[in-house]
Amino acid sequence: MHVFIVDLPNRPGSLAEVADALGEAGVNITATAGIAAGPVGSLAFTVDDEDAARAALDSREATYREAPMVVASLEHRPGTLADASQRIADAGVNLESMFVIGMDGDRVHIGFGVSDPAAARAALGELAVG
Repeated sequence: MHVFIVDLPNRPGSLAEVADALGEAGVNITATAGIAAGPVGSLAFTVDDEDAARAALDSREATYREAPMVVASLEHRPGTLADASQRIADAGVNLESMFVIGMDGDRVHIGFGVSDPAAARAALGELAVG
């Protein structure tokens, strides 16, 4: 699984343009997060059909990149994100994105877009899912 990271101008309608391209292609967004800082923003998301998402984004000439995703299952309590992200950092793995992709009882599932998925999984150890 990959996370798509789209660079967007920070202006009204930027998100709608990306969502429209994906929707017209029949691509369902399964998890997402976004942020803007000054004149630019980024949208990170996962989809149910990566090939169709690539085609849709390419057809609109969107500026995007992909990162492999590693999922961690963390206890839903303070400090667990700090622990998981420090494990990844200690392994020398760069984080491209991070967002909640689901909950299961008292556990939160975090998707990390990473530079080295094998090293991230090894660093996360028992926290890694799949």
